[in-house]
Amino acid sequence: MNYFEHIVYYLSLMIFLLLALQAIYLFVFSVASHLIPAKKYPEVNHLGSFVIYIPSYKEDAVIVETAAAALAIDYPVDKRKIIVIADSLLPETLQKLYSLDIQVVVVSFEKSTKAKALNEALKQTEGEFDYALVLDADNVCAKDCLFRMNDVLSTGFKVVQGQRVAKNTNTTMALLDAVSEGINNQIFRKGHRALGLSCAIIGSGMALQYALFKEIMPEITAVGGFDKEMELRLIRKKVLFGYAEKALIYDEKTSQQGAFENQRRRWLSAQFHYMRQYLLEGFSQLFRGNIDFFDKVMQTLLLPRILLLGIVPVAFLLSLIPGPGLAPVYWLAALGITYCAILISVPAKYINKQLFKAIISLPMAFISMFKLFFKLKGANKTFIHTPHGDTK
Repeated sequence: MNYFEHIVYYLSLMIFLLLALQAIYLFVFSVASHLIPAKKYPEVNHLGSFVIYIPSYKEDAVIVETAAAALAIDYPVDKRKIIVIADSLLPETLQKLYSLDIQVVVVSFEKSTKAKALNEALKQTEGEFDYALVLDADNVCAKDCLFRMNDVLSTGFKVVQGQRVAKNTNTTMALLDAVSEGINNQIFRKGHRALGLSCAIIGSGMALQYALFKEIMPEITAVGGFDKEMELRLIRKKVLFGYAEKALIYDEKTSQQGAFENQRRRWLSAQFHYMRQYLLEGFSQLFRGNIDFFDKVMQTLLLPRILLLGIVPVAFLLSLIPGPGLAPVYWLAALGITYCAILISVPAKYINKQLFKAIISLPMAFISMFKLFFKLKGANKTFIHTPHGDTK
């Protein structure tokens, strides 16, 4: 091979290794989630007390309904308190909230963030509780959600993530978002717990010991991705996260292309921010035996799955062109592992005609995600709001 052919070969080898390692990572946890039985948590008699925080930034369309749904959760009234954090809500919305049996904390910031809202609510929370549960303004908990959370928290976990499931699949975009959430639950929650690692927390539907929540929140200054900062800070301290698979939290999925792109732009920006901040420390913690922290940092290196699903088959097709790159068999193997890891993680309830119709739109979703890489500048310095309530 000449000089140019050497460059092409080693470049293709490097790209292959990066993509193949991601595929293997997803495959291992996906298979583990199916082969290793999930731990069963028996119902317990002792009921801990919960304070439920619901930050609401310009969520007039859904927050009253969400607060009412929280009041309807089946749990002793004297063991749960609901606090809505009202940021930039309309006066008529505030009046409706004041009429409910909840606490309303009105906040106003020059630059709003979820972390600021939660910290202010903590200052205005009276009394002591066993646990704090954080919800998004569109979340609706299953009736027995707190009971199931309590079962897992009672075993000694200081942090527990409930299972977020889709509230709506009314559009192609919402369905793809719902499927993505289901895959995340299978790989990054159920699969990780199956292998003894912490499950991923999301930022809503997560419960923490109240004392730990009060301790960690003042450290959180993130504009976007406050849950990732919390996750890394807690796992650095070797706090293990549990997964309450039976504690269901219904989450509204993005129905429109613009909202989808805004949401993903926020997530990508936070991912790259924490990758830069914690990558070196990830290897340092690995040598100290903190595999959990290293694993969470490695997750910041993963490409969005929609990009992985698009890049790998394109790379395979390019490998069929005669040249100095890797043989097609390598790319075919990567393709098989990638698609197998994703397909076996799709929740069975979504495998229907509607899903197959939605798959047709994947190329457009791939293009949208790819374009977002060129729109990340400054995204982690400004709060990017994703509005809710458009599920018709």
